[in-house]
Amino acid sequence: MVKEIEIMTEKEKMQAGILYDANNNEELAAERLRCKEICARYNQLMPSDVEKRKEIIRSLFGKTGKEFWIESSFWCDYGYNIEIGENFYSNHNLVILDGAKVTFGDFCFVAPNCGFYTAGHALDAPQRDMGLEIARPITVGSHVWIGGHVAVMPGVTIGDNTVIGGGSVVTRDIPSGVIAVGNPCRVLRPITEADKRKYDIPI
Repeated sequence: MVKEIEIMTEKEKMQAGILYDANNNEELAAERLRCKEICARYNQLMPSDVEKRKEIIRSLFGKTGKEFWIESSFWCDYGYNIEIGENFYSNHNLVILDGAKVTFGDFCFVAPNCGFYTAGHALDAPQRDMGLEIARPITVGSHVWIGGHVAVMPGVTIGDNTVIGGGSVVTRDIPSGVIAVGNPCRVLRPITEADKRKYDIPI
């Protein structure tokens, strides 16, 4: 196994979820620079330039639905590791550090100032000082609402039909059909039939 790791590229290590050199590897640095320049162009477009904005995101992401909208500003590391389903919406200041795959289902709503961070640094200080990181995938189900200022940490899965309350730091998996909030984020309660009548809107 050690010999196999020694002949892997840093990108292959990143994709395999093992420690890799994120800071000193020319291939990964070039990919991040390209991605940041694309994000910078995206963030300079007028909000009314709908088709150009969608064209850029489609070229950047690994997968998109037909309908989606991402408000400026938006930043990511690589882009190709991000997949969004139908009717994805993100408000301002979304950051996705996508060293590993970040997947969103259909009808995901993301409030302002949220971050999805697959990247983790080495806990050992000498390794960390060498620029070594690890990337673990993040999966968000369908019909999920992420409140403002939420941070989702490496390796987390959030189930379908769930609400993550504003300001939460999600460090562990959250099941489907619940309201979860806090730092660290914990399940507060299930979403009930009464919640359908909360705002007196006929369904």
